[in-house]
Amino acid sequence: MSAVSNSPSTACDVAAVVIGRNEGPRLEACLHALLGVLPRVIYVDSGSTDGSVAFAQALGVKVVALDMSVPFTAARARNAGLAALAEDAPEFVQFLDGDCVIQDGWLPCALAAMAAEPDLGVVAGRRREIRPDRSIYNRLCDHEWDTPVGEARAVGGDMLARYGAIAGAGGFRPDLVAGEEPEMCLRLRAAGWRIRRLDCEMTRHDANMTRFAQWWSRTRRAGHAFAEGSWLHGRPPERHWTAETRRALLWGAGLPAAALLGAVLVHPFCLLLLLAYPAQYLRLRSRMGAAQALFTLMGKFPEALGALGFYRNLLMRRRNTLIEYK
Repeated sequence: MSAVSNSPSTACDVAAVVIGRNEGPRLEACLHALLGVLPRVIYVDSGSTDGSVAFAQALGVKVVALDMSVPFTAARARNAGLAALAEDAPEFVQFLDGDCVIQDGWLPCALAAMAAEPDLGVVAGRRREIRPDRSIYNRLCDHEWDTPVGEARAVGGDMLARYGAIAGAGGFRPDLVAGEEPEMCLRLRAAGWRIRRLDCEMTRHDANMTRFAQWWSRTRRAGHAFAEGSWLHGRPPERHWTAETRRALLWGAGLPAAALLGAVLVHPFCLLLLLAYPAQYLRLRSRMGAAQALFTLMGKFPEALGALGFYRNLLMRRRNTLIEYK
């Protein structure tokens, strides 16, 4: 696990915003990798009880403690970090989750891309799991991070952004409990900025998922994000996450409901509709392997629950609450 090279190319006008809650040793590794490399590091804490605040302060990192009387979201935390930089705004902001460690060579690579193409608003690189072999769930995360290099519609929580671009777009939407980065990237692109995934190692991430229940909660959160993103921006030309929402609802709710209701109200043969699942599994396995195909198909059930939970809250005018897996 390597830190960033302390070279002149990384010492230009870049500040880091790190967000976290109860990340413990993961936060320590994150901050140690940044300190001495970037002129400013802001840590935004969301109610940690593990000594994270005291540790960051002891290192000389500026700490912003979120007001936890207001419902917490990662978007709120990132916005708080941006606000802490506003008085003396940098040219670039490196966003990091507190369970990630920035990698050697990332900042020179990212800054070179930004210098070469002034209309790039955000760049991201390759995020990898620190311990992909610890569990099938970590391996699934590692595969999830392996997105194509080149022009992108969105990136995740680790990114280098132009401060002016992201501030001009209004930052992150603070009420989103998930999917805030793609939603922000959508607004950036609408404002004329481009987004790119670079062929550079960016961060090492520690998902630390060892239990099925963690995977289930994380996948349910994704379904919630799909539904809310589609509700906000699902109209043409973006059609943001409409296909993902449709697939989750079809496979995770619509098909089993049709089979069971049909069997009760029409004929037991309606249960044959459920044969679509093994057929879909075989189709997916030919493309992505047995384990990933199985979890992709199983994941439609928690995704559907997350989407339906969003629609329920929307109809009942209830505030969406954070879905955590750690």
